[in-house]
Amino acid sequence: MTTTTTQSPVPGSALPATMRANILKSQGHMATETLPLPKLDADQVLVQVAAVGVCGSDVHYYDHGRIGPYVVDHPLILGHELSGRIAAVGSTVDPSRIGKRVAVEPQRPCRTCKQCKAGRYNLCPDIEFYATPPIDGAFAEYVTIQSDFAYDIPDNVSDEAAALIEPLSVGLWACERAEIRPGSRVLIAGAGPIGIIAAQAARAYGATEIYISDIAEDRLAFALENGATHALNARTDTVEGLDVDAFIDASGAPQAVRSGIKAVGPAGRVILVGLGADDVELPVSFIQNREIWLSGVFRYTNTWPLAIELLAEGKVDLDILVTGKFALAESEAALKAGKQPGQLKAVVYPGR
Repeated sequence: MTTTTTQSPVPGSALPATMRANILKSQGHMATETLPLPKLDADQVLVQVAAVGVCGSDVHYYDHGRIGPYVVDHPLILGHELSGRIAAVGSTVDPSRIGKRVAVEPQRPCRTCKQCKAGRYNLCPDIEFYATPPIDGAFAEYVTIQSDFAYDIPDNVSDEAAALIEPLSVGLWACERAEIRPGSRVLIAGAGPIGIIAAQAARAYGATEIYISDIAEDRLAFALENGATHALNARTDTVEGLDVDAFIDASGAPQAVRSGIKAVGPAGRVILVGLGADDVELPVSFIQNREIWLSGVFRYTNTWPLAIELLAEGKVDLDILVTGKFALAESEAALKAGKQPGQLKAVVYPGR
């Protein structure tokens, strides 16, 4: 059941009947089209999208047309890191929310399955996640989301930073799973956006030694300025024997995973975040003998409130990651930007 509303943030104005969206039509081909404005369920809000960060998964869908079992077999709107302003509300949502700036948690769990009821809604088997086939994402002027997954943001948090709460949530969830606490020593493999975000998150959780490894010296230097305490060149420096409390892999590189595990001390934790090979050879006897706890990370749960607090208090800085800004029609260029030297995070502005 859907409901429509004519309420909008500007008194006396009306919502448009259509919107622009940039759509992945087929592997390696994007196009801007005009679509009907999405209709609201009773518990949803209509968000006028302000900013959308480009994620590696968006690039992977563009380049390869699939990620594991998720296959793009029909036109798909990419983008799941977003912020905006509430333009209209469903029939059961407080109208006072209209006009609020929000960061969007881009998923819709069923809320009734075993995993949802246990608080693990990220593992809901029926979850609908933005820009994961067949669910459309946010390279569009408007999107809908359940009202409680659109979080108010303070004035001192930019649209860009609010959009990047999504990857920050991955970093926070990884640190939570790694049990990072005050005084922890942690190793992070990969100094890309997620690695740097994980370093900032670890610092916010109280880690005192944060090692980060990569093969790119410019990224290592950037990481040292923005969260990490030690930088290691993966080509020349060894991480084995560091005896850290936790290892977070944000690279997806099999060798980095194997080396990182051997950097973990007894009873330490290994958290796999990076997307890499489906199967990786692991040092099983080392894991057994040290009773190392190993886990993957699949998105996050209940991270937006903490992320907003950390941003508002200046304990995490996401604006520093933005290295490219693109209009909606330039979404294809935004997807390619990360492959250029010196680029970290591209942001698309659907209103432009």
